[in-house]
Amino acid sequence: MEILENIMTTDIIKESLNKAMSYDEYRTLVTSLVEQQSTTGNEKTEALVEYTKMNDRRMKRWDKTVKLSDDALEKISVYSKKVTWLVLTESWCGDAAHIVPVINKVAAQNDTIELKIVLRDENESLMNQFLTNGGKSIPKLIMIDNETDEVVDTFGPRPSVATEMVDVYKTLHGKLTPEFKEDLQLWYNKDKGQSTVEDLVNLLY
Repeated sequence: MEILENIMTTDIIKESLNKAMSYDEYRTLVTSLVEQQSTTGNEKTEALVEYTKMNDRRMKRWDKTVKLSDDALEKISVYSKKVTWLVLTESWCGDAAHIVPVINKVAAQNDTIELKIVLRDENESLMNQFLTNGGKSIPKLIMIDNETDEVVDTFGPRPSVATEMVDVYKTLHGKLTPEFKEDLQLWYNKDKGQSTVEDLVNLLY
């Protein structure tokens, strides 16, 4: 049964990779959706359109400002296994706007890491294979060994530090409030992507 499930997952991944985008193609898509007053995903609500606009600005900022430490650069540059980082995301997702540019920055440091992006709502079968606590949380990075087509590991939807913050708050309050979500955005700005970089380096090793 497990072998059959693995074969099915491999087939679903291959199908998604066939329609995947590069990071540059994804950024072009989001910018053009902003111009069209639209958004990715099955729902096209006014609120999600506004989130897409805000996230386009966030990604532009992170594309310019994300820095990698010398230690991180060295560890990334000497990594030798050929892998694909397949990322599920949507333009309206706040966490993704902070995280996906960092994923791109890390992947860009080594030719053995190929970054591919797909939209969650257009790849439901894939998303269902990689749920977080039963939910379709994004962004979700699936790390695939290019030689064996096996899933080596996953990352997301948030760096481990932010995940702990969310889990503690949910335990205490039952759900995430707008105030907490605002605090989380401030944390991302203060962290400057470094917790994500650390988790991604750990993913490689």
